[in-house]
Amino acid sequence: MFGALVAIGPLTIDIYLAAFPTLVEDLGTTEAAVQLTLTSTLIGLAIGQLLIGAVADAVGRRRPLLISLSAYVLVSVAIALSDSMDALLVLRFLQGLTAASGMVLANAMVRDLYDGSEMATFISRLFLIVGVAPILAPTLGAQFLHFGTWRTIFWGLGVFGLALVAVALFLAPETLPRERRRPGGVGPALRSYGVLLSDRRFLGLVLTACTAMGALFAYISSATFIFQDLYGMSTQEYALVFAAGAGSLTIASQANGFLVQRIHPVRILRVVLPSLVVISTLLLVAALLDLGVVVIIVGVVLVLACAGFIMPNAPVIALHDHGERAGAAAALLGAGNFVFGALIAPVTGAFDAASAVPMAAVMVGCGVLAVLVFWTLARPGDILSSMSWGRGSGPARPGDHAGQPARPAEEPQVAAAAPGA
Repeated sequence: MFGALVAIGPLTIDIYLAAFPTLVEDLGTTEAAVQLTLTSTLIGLAIGQLLIGAVADAVGRRRPLLISLSAYVLVSVAIALSDSMDALLVLRFLQGLTAASGMVLANAMVRDLYDGSEMATFISRLFLIVGVAPILAPTLGAQFLHFGTWRTIFWGLGVFGLALVAVALFLAPETLPRERRRPGGVGPALRSYGVLLSDRRFLGLVLTACTAMGALFAYISSATFIFQDLYGMSTQEYALVFAAGAGSLTIASQANGFLVQRIHPVRILRVVLPSLVVISTLLLVAALLDLGVVVIIVGVVLVLACAGFIMPNAPVIALHDHGERAGAAAALLGAGNFVFGALIAPVTGAFDAASAVPMAAVMVGCGVLAVLVFWTLARPGDILSSMSWGRGSGPARPGDHAGQPARPAEEPQVAAAAPGA
């Protein structure tokens, strides 16, 4: 159920990419205008996660989830029936706004129910979907186009949203009882973002997760130009390369789910983050020397494997520290990922270079930034000394951080996390 909820965001973003040419023709518009619909969706997802995450900390998870998913179905139907670009821009923003509920509330509900290595394993499974769905969604959209039009894609999203409403209605419990909700309503819940953004460790972990998503978006936005235009791959060969990347991300995230049961996620990041810098640098050298498509593919696959370890582990630590405001924390993590990805994607296309150099250079930049923010802001040594690790003994409670010692004195607002403490 949580996996299906998380999938709604990536599917909403990427499933219609293959329909861009038909949208231009059918609505009599331009490519730039159609690309703006993607931007409006990403903005909606970012704002939606921030709004819904804070609201859910105040009123619970189930009600916002059911309302948002029901609205998502209606918006999807409206898009399928729309006949103007202006309407499409507004409706795609609303679709992103409502789709945000599945992504942010799934992660918040996991934090409500689990802690320690159990939470880490669960989130590793969810981030598998977040990583693989953007890669597979355009292929799924192409299948819809094979049997229908671009409108068929949005009818399909409407059906998917309706299925999620049914699943949530019958299977999703309320994981945040009244006594654990943020007192005072939505206002104080929104102010939780100020607390989170003033937490140096949390900010460092958010940026660490964002850089992994940035490397992934650099690949997604560049792959078709590199492998098909530059190296002359057929559609089928290109699909195999995409499958290899998705497989790498899958294997890494699943391996991480097993490793975190025994190894502290900080120790995993200490190895993987420098590895990302080394591998992406070697990929850049290979692109500069034009060593061939096989070397580029191997480098990309290894970079995506690194992302498969980083994307779940940084959020695990961040959510572990903020169980009492899990909705707001999950919202900032999700919104940060999509905003960073939206900023990175056009960077790789800004350089008119018929090579893999721009993509590799952006990956190197993401890797270097990840190392810097992790060691200077998140400070892995501090995390290891203040955050014990092991299998949680039961449902997580606000302010209950699985028995680890109190946070350092320099961050008193986090140490006194439980409402009323």
